[in-house]
Amino acid sequence: MIGAGIAGLTAACALAQRGFAVTVLERAGALREVGAGLQISPNAVRVIEALGLWPRFRAISAPSQRVELRDSAGRPVAVLDLARHRPQDRFRLVHRARLVTLLEQAAREAGARIELGHEVTALPDVPLLIGADGVKSRLRPALNGAETPFFTGQTAWRALIPAESDAVPAAQVFMGPGRHLVSYPLGQGQRNIVAVVERPDWHEEGWSISGDPAELRAAFARFGGPVPGWLEQVERVGIWGLFRHPVAAHWQDGRRALIGDAAHPTLPFMAQGAVMAIEDAWILAACLDAGPDQQTALARFQALRQPRCQRIVEAANANARNYHLRGPTRAVAHAGLRAVSRLAPTRLIERFAWLYDYDPTAL
Repeated sequence: MIGAGIAGLTAACALAQRGFAVTVLERAGALREVGAGLQISPNAVRVIEALGLWPRFRAISAPSQRVELRDSAGRPVAVLDLARHRPQDRFRLVHRARLVTLLEQAAREAGARIELGHEVTALPDVPLLIGADGVKSRLRPALNGAETPFFTGQTAWRALIPAESDAVPAAQVFMGPGRHLVSYPLGQGQRNIVAVVERPDWHEEGWSISGDPAELRAAFARFGGPVPGWLEQVERVGIWGLFRHPVAAHWQDGRRALIGDAAHPTLPFMAQGAVMAIEDAWILAACLDAGPDQQTALARFQALRQPRCQRIVEAANANARNYHLRGPTRAVAHAGLRAVSRLAPTRLIERFAWLYDYDPTAL
């Protein structure tokens, strides 16, 4: 396995628990704090529970009771009341670093070897090689040839600030012309902020580039509600360009396979990047465990995963447009959302039943 992110560590845990010998190669010398907040929806929580990790995951995460859509002034547009309308489901908010630590511990406990500080410069010749090495995967070009992603014209900032003691357990989305901001509490006194703006200048893809908090505040200076107070607290911020990648045409060749962002990078507008990685990991392990023919197992894995991931990526692309509407189109869309939220409050959340009702562990 190449890569000790969420996809690689979940796969290592799922495979090792089934008795497979697993070695994970990770170029970083330590699994340091990279990224920030994640929204983990019930389709991935089912995997976490099947791995026996729910009690530990619950302890490091916070509940998400609803999603609030607001305009740039902070006025309500629509509410997806998760706690009321989907009480059987568990939606959680967590810092990525805490989830990675949990998965690393679980993978090691199950018997997986994790070798840090091991950069893969040439693809190893092994019976099964899994590429869980993200958007800059070394394995993906070997299976799909050279590909060039395109810049979407959107740049994102990510920051952490202290959470209020009475923080609303909700993901709040503030939508303005050509930009939007998402924030939610992560538990353990932290609040996550992701802010996206349309701009022509290009930024590198990745989470490790430092940005200027003053630039972030200027980009959202016209936003109201709690946003100005949140942004005043930002002391450090990461910045990266949003690029659109195709879902890989070839995920496997019978002895090598891609999972997570290596197979299907997505824009962060459905909160499903980490969730898809967790789903991939479980289903790959289940397919490999179902019979001795590895080629058949990997072909089945791609057949099961590719259509669903394609649909999620397309939904995220659509949200990228819907969050940034301008002028009369924006006014009409927001009025429609307000009406639906008031008159048929379950309709908005049930549009995503196909996403949240999916149970990877039922395979």
